[in-house]
Amino acid sequence: MSSGQESVFSEYETDTSQTSKLLRKFKETPFVPIGMAGFAMVVGYGLYRLKHRGDMKMSLHLIHMRVAAQGFVVGAITCGVLYSMFREYVVKPKD
Repeated sequence: MSSGQESVFSEYETDTSQTSKLLRKFKETPFVPIGMAGFAMVVGYGLYRLKHRGDMKMSLHLIHMRVAAQGFVVGAITCGVLYSMFREYVVKPKD
């Protein structure tokens, strides 16, 4: 085995718990959990407002909630891509 492979295995051996892997992924891509949380909040709000929608049709209410949830997720992904591009090309100088 080469020394490069040994360092990779030792890194995985020290970082084996699921929570530490999850926290590492959240640090690498912070906007993914933000998008997931926003999606869950919009869905929760939509379910809460389901009882008090008035004379609005059920299908129209569900369409509005779906569009809001998708918009939040797409916005979070877009912010994440822009943040990673900023971090890669603006903050990190080219050699």
